[in-house]
Amino acid sequence: MNFEEIGLKEPIVQAVKDMGFEQLTPIQEKTIPFIINGGGDLIALAQTGTGKTAAFGLPVLNMIDAQSKDTQVLVLCPTRELCLQITGDLKNFSSRMKDLEVVPVYGGSSIETQIKQLKKRCQIVVATPGRAIDLMERKSLKINSIKWLVLDEADEMLSMGFKEDLDRLLNETPEDKTTLLFSATMPADIESMAHSYMKNPQEIAVARKNIGAENVEHQYFVVRSKDRYEALKRIADVNPDIYGIVFCRTRMECKEVADKLIADGYNADALHGDLSQAQRDNVMQRFRSKHLQILVATDVAARGLDVNDLSHVINYNLPDDPEVYIHRSGRTGRAGKSGVSICILHLREKNRMRLIEKVCKKQFVAKPVPSGKEICEIQLFNLIDKMKNVEIDEKQISAFSAQIEEKLQDMSREELIKKFVSLEFNRFLDYYRNAKDINVDERDDEKSKKQRKDKSLKDGFRERNTKYSRLFISLGSKDNIAPSKMMGFINRIVDNRDVSIGRIDIMRNFSFFEVDEPHVNEVLLAMRNAKFDGVAVSVEKAVSNGINGGKGDFSKSFSKHDKEKSFSESRRDRKHDKGKKDKKSRAERSSIRSFGREQKRNKK
Repeated sequence: MNFEEIGLKEPIVQAVKDMGFEQLTPIQEKTIPFIINGGGDLIALAQTGTGKTAAFGLPVLNMIDAQSKDTQVLVLCPTRELCLQITGDLKNFSSRMKDLEVVPVYGGSSIETQIKQLKKRCQIVVATPGRAIDLMERKSLKINSIKWLVLDEADEMLSMGFKEDLDRLLNETPEDKTTLLFSATMPADIESMAHSYMKNPQEIAVARKNIGAENVEHQYFVVRSKDRYEALKRIADVNPDIYGIVFCRTRMECKEVADKLIADGYNADALHGDLSQAQRDNVMQRFRSKHLQILVATDVAARGLDVNDLSHVINYNLPDDPEVYIHRSGRTGRAGKSGVSICILHLREKNRMRLIEKVCKKQFVAKPVPSGKEICEIQLFNLIDKMKNVEIDEKQISAFSAQIEEKLQDMSREELIKKFVSLEFNRFLDYYRNAKDINVDERDDEKSKKQRKDKSLKDGFRERNTKYSRLFISLGSKDNIAPSKMMGFINRIVDNRDVSIGRIDIMRNFSFFEVDEPHVNEVLLAMRNAKFDGVAVSVEKAVSNGINGGKGDFSKSFSKHDKEKSFSESRRDRKHDKGKKDKKSRAERSSIRSFGREQKRNKK
């Protein structure tokens, strides 16, 4: 079906033809006749990039009263970029309509300028929720008589935390308006909103709910966490014409990955929440014009971002929410083109990937991380294709032809070819000459898990049959030391991995720790001049009564009360006694007396 057959007015049909559109997309075929014929409230489910702006924009423009100065349409969307994109599309669709004005209002731009624009003739307002509330409170945006309310990327707005703003805006609009809700997914919040604010909405979907785009291939690579960036580089290198987005979990990670890519010579940049609006606009302009091949972004920063022709979406980290993955992957494979969604995983993420696989009803294909040889081969032939297809400006180069021929006259054809190829290609050869295999074999991992388990059991058996001696150390909780910190301090001073440390008991002014008997003298010698935070530490042997692997009576130098008192209990006691005069506990005094008696007996 084409635009002439669907019932649109002639000026709109001509404007659409001016833009080069001829056939309707599936979502447009279903929604435009429904809206034109006054079908009422509508929930339309379709992936980003399927022509949703035309799906609501064309029928609304077809019915709007261009002669009226009142605001008749309010379009709400999640981000500034999407706000400007929708505004641009609506202006193009209405380019042959007289006296129609579309005004975008959004944060990050002068609110005074937007107020001036709203005071003029303005039939359609495209807004982000926060700025719409600001303008409404200033009495500059009047929405109490609008006829159509459009919620574009509704699920994105809710996930960005705009629910309260949307509730307020929806309550301020007239009851007899028509509400058009467009969303890529149908989470519970959307269903709740539809139930609360819409009147028997018709649901139209061009794909099943919460399902991945049909023409996107889903791949995953399994590597160790430390090799994640190396895997990303190899994926980029094996796809020389990559034009894609790399999604990271945090702003910090986004910055780090982008900085590494830039330092390694890739056409990349970052998009995250710490950028100013001017910086963000600059990055997006370069990415849209394809001066950047790779955009590294967080989910929040990329929301509402609409860029066509993406070849790849790379998940540097898997999102926690499967629906977020559906959004990410839906940014490629648009308008009938194919795309690739890639996940870089470590083994602990496999279960989460399987959950996403189940939700979006797509099979994820395991791929090996490319080897250095594969990458060099692909890059070599890509370079040759570029050289073969490059356009020669005869007029500009002819002035230098004689000098060029003179400089190259001593080289053979074969030598010339090799040198020109090597000029660009040598960096790949140098980098990947000794590149290791970073793939993780899941079978090997299961084997290593079994080996670790067996080793743990053997270590446990050996530890249970190890004889320990007990040492006193003049460090306690007052020195801000915990068992893990004590273990690190001892290991740092002793510096022998064969030394086995047993139980550690932290008191307020001192502590006890166990050392396997063969290494007691070594530990005492190493700790003779030890210092903790610049203060000398005293370590002495405390006589034990039949301690074996931590079993039996600990020591006469450690009272029963002390023995049962855990470090966490001591900490709770200190909190309880906070603000009181610092006194030694009965248990500590008993331990000190016992320890003193033991030392006297040893000297005798």
